[in-house]
Amino acid sequence: MNTAKTAILMVGLTVLLVGVGGILGGQQGLIIAFVIAVAMNFSSYWFSDKIVLRMYSAQEVTEREAPELYGVVRELAMKARLPMPKVYLIPSDAPNAFATGRNPEHAAVAATRGIVRLLSREELAGVMAHELAHVRNRDILIGTIAATIAGAISMLAHFAFFFGGGRTSENRGGIIPLILTMILAPLAAMLIQMAVSRSREYQADLTGAEICGNPMWLASALRKLDTASRRTPLDANPATAHMFIVNPLRGGGVTKLFSTHPPMDDRIGRLERMAMGGIG
Repeated sequence: MNTAKTAILMVGLTVLLVGVGGILGGQQGLIIAFVIAVAMNFSSYWFSDKIVLRMYSAQEVTEREAPELYGVVRELAMKARLPMPKVYLIPSDAPNAFATGRNPEHAAVAATRGIVRLLSREELAGVMAHELAHVRNRDILIGTIAATIAGAISMLAHFAFFFGGGRTSENRGGIIPLILTMILAPLAAMLIQMAVSRSREYQADLTGAEICGNPMWLASALRKLDTASRRTPLDANPATAHMFIVNPLRGGGVTKLFSTHPPMDDRIGRLERMAMGGIG
């Protein structure tokens, strides 16, 4: 199922990227965007995990360097019958975490310094189980591809003025198509991200609770993270926001409406019902 979702995502974002190129640069822009899209899809599959990890200055750690984090991940990987992923530490006091990689054999989990300090060992296990659930559900590639290509679309739209897009002889609509593209292209990319993100978070919560063995560990962690991340938000690229266990982008109104994450109260409520033997 997730293989099909990945294919749909790649096609959707590729069409969007090529369409933006055509609007901004006519036929030449379309061709250039198509070449970029092919290169992005290739690099997204093979290298996007490294790109995202580097984006947040994540450093791979050993058990000696981060004994609690590494030990928790190793125990959970054994419970989930997954290959041991690489473990990374992000030098940020903002509490958050994410998983990346193209498959369980090439996976990595990353946690900020802040989340390791904030949570108890049980709560940290709940969070890392959630991330390993993304690995086991094989949806880490979806999130990483979405981050890479959505970022390219946003960058192309933001740089449009520098390349005179919308004023070419093939794009006679003038400045209006350019302005609309700059507004709508990133929004469309975000909507595609949302389509594959919210349901994945609910499922990863439930699968993670099964892996760690106690839904309340993750529920307690999410409650702490929701409060702490408001006080100390992560300086995150919007294109990668959907990858984190809690939304690093804060705000109300439209920002909340278009959040890539489900409402925190709903996530916690499902876990509490699961702990009481109800349906998640």
